[in-house]
Amino acid sequence: MAGAIPDLHALERAGTGKGAARAARRAGMVPGIVFGGDVDPLAIQIPFNELFTRLKKGRFKSTLFNLKVDGQEDVRVICRDVQRDVVKDLPRHFDLMRLRRTTKINLFITVEFINEEEAPGIKKGGVVTVVRNEVELLVTASDIPEKITVDLTGLNVGDTVTISDITLPAGAKPTIDRDFVICNIQAPSALKSEDDGDEEEAIETEVIADGEAPAEETAES
Repeated sequence: MAGAIPDLHALERAGTGKGAARAARRAGMVPGIVFGGDVDPLAIQIPFNELFTRLKKGRFKSTLFNLKVDGQEDVRVICRDVQRDVVKDLPRHFDLMRLRRTTKINLFITVEFINEEEAPGIKKGGVVTVVRNEVELLVTASDIPEKITVDLTGLNVGDTVTISDITLPAGAKPTIDRDFVICNIQAPSALKSEDDGDEEEAIETEVIADGEAPAEETAES
């Protein structure tokens, strides 16, 4: 289960419609609405600076929040839309959807890598190259994993870990259908340089063998 669902603090907003929304913006707030969950919609507002900061951090529309509004019960919500000013690209309104425990949602889940010391490839000087440090999963609101774990035990240089190699939490599935890469073990840079040199020497030898003899040998003969 997810350990810490972030809180999203908001204030209940008096009135609805364009007039009330304009009044909220003049007061430095961004108006919003909470809908769904077989409950009447709730008009709310969030300080502009707080919402703008969260939007800049990214993933606002794919993060599960614990919405806290004075006088209301806490509820899990996810953002479904943020309307922006067409000229300034600043938030003007947002929509939050209440979630039932059985609701299926897409969320980005952090990937944790463990047992590096048990990977032969790393003992040889190899390096873990992380392709994805988070994965978007379709999960149930009541059973959101805190993270997914990649066990590096036994991996050697050149080995690759894909999403199909990972045991996902019950009920969770990737939003991408193909078998995508999570990480791989790359050879140490020194070994790469030696391999590149060997390849160049082999190519040079092959070119000479397939072509004419070097000029010096032609002159002596």
